[in-house]
Amino acid sequence: MLYDLHEYNRALLGPSVYLAKAGAWMFSDPTSWLARLPGAARLAAGYELYYRIGKTYERPAWGIPQVVAAGATVSVIPQVVAHSPFCRVLHFARHAEQPQVRAALEAQPKVLVVAPLSGHHATLLRDTVRSLLADHDVYVTDWEDARLVSLEHGPFTLDDYVELVRQTIGRLGGDRLHVIAVCQPTVPVLAAASLLAAAGEPEPRSLVLMGGPVDPRRSPTAVNDFAGEHPVHWFERNLIDRVPAVYPGRRRRVYPGFLQHAGFMAMNPVRHIGSHWSFYRHLVEGDQADADEHRRFYDEYNAVMDLPGEYYLDCIRIVFQQHLLPRGLWDVGGARVEPAAIRDSALMTIEGERDDISGPGQTHAAHDLCTGIPGDRQSQLTIEGAGHYGIFSGRRWRQSIYPQVRDFIAAAEARRSRPRLRIKPEPKTRT
Repeated sequence: MLYDLHEYNRALLGPSVYLAKAGAWMFSDPTSWLARLPGAARLAAGYELYYRIGKTYERPAWGIPQVVAAGATVSVIPQVVAHSPFCRVLHFARHAEQPQVRAALEAQPKVLVVAPLSGHHATLLRDTVRSLLADHDVYVTDWEDARLVSLEHGPFTLDDYVELVRQTIGRLGGDRLHVIAVCQPTVPVLAAASLLAAAGEPEPRSLVLMGGPVDPRRSPTAVNDFAGEHPVHWFERNLIDRVPAVYPGRRRRVYPGFLQHAGFMAMNPVRHIGSHWSFYRHLVEGDQADADEHRRFYDEYNAVMDLPGEYYLDCIRIVFQQHLLPRGLWDVGGARVEPAAIRDSALMTIEGERDDISGPGQTHAAHDLCTGIPGDRQSQLTIEGAGHYGIFSGRRWRQSIYPQVRDFIAAAEARRSRPRLRIKPEPKTRT
């Protein structure tokens, strides 16, 4: 019912939102005579602010047309290489005309970035992907908005997530692949790697886990506390709704994107209000550079998607309430998840000192679980002064964190690429 009311309200306000867009143009465009009236800048700023608060934000574009790689500027074209109802796997194919550059690109390590299925689109990792493309052949999980998935495709659970990651690792090459998990997917990625190892299937060359709730019992944040203070049926009753009939996924049970967005905003309301007020002032003062920065950030931040209801409730129960992974009690598809079975992968964990979503120690907990990985193939990195988003996006990521991730992957690549030495047995002497 709440979702239906939201859609009704959106339809009701739609005309005024787009009238505001027209008003912003009429009072700001240099070719319009209205832009020369006294107070036009304030009117235009007010109209645009109303438009941006009320508009619907669609899935953002990746916007990575080219990168510098192998000493040359190469074009980048995202290509779908695998597709399922709830996820498509994108390959950021790099193209160069020079044969030597193409050869160098082909020799670079292959990396799968598992994007979070936690409200925002995979494009939230744009900065992560752009940096990786300089030195790696990059693939990304691009999750589908659950409201667009027909009910005929059935539910999507956390077990399904783990199996999808497991299959994707196998499809892309198994032991020739490096896997990076950002935030929420640290748990299913570690589970997928554990199941691969236990089944005797090729393990990824390396696992890089960034800012995720491997063990939320350590340094619990407000997010962890909220998940633990309410029983699962509270979340099901208050946060799960059915998709309205206007979408392809009509009647599917989801955690709606607009509710998630409200939660995001409620975590830092003063900061967001101040940011919008600053945006208004920048428009009035003609500071287009800062105004454009605001637009870029909120075009991404406000673009949210619905999550499958079964998957969301599984995360609450398995990850945040029962803590089945760190307790060694998690079964997926009838098989026990045992991180100690991982032996061939290298493991790196990255945390932000000021992460208010996954607290300090929650990601590093993976090292205590992966006892089968030798110490010389494990690395822990805690970034001083960094929050949650700062460990995979922004200046600190580009200048400090990424170089260490690149070097870690390169070391793992070199280690697994060396041929194993076979010692020829000494011939037996006859007596």
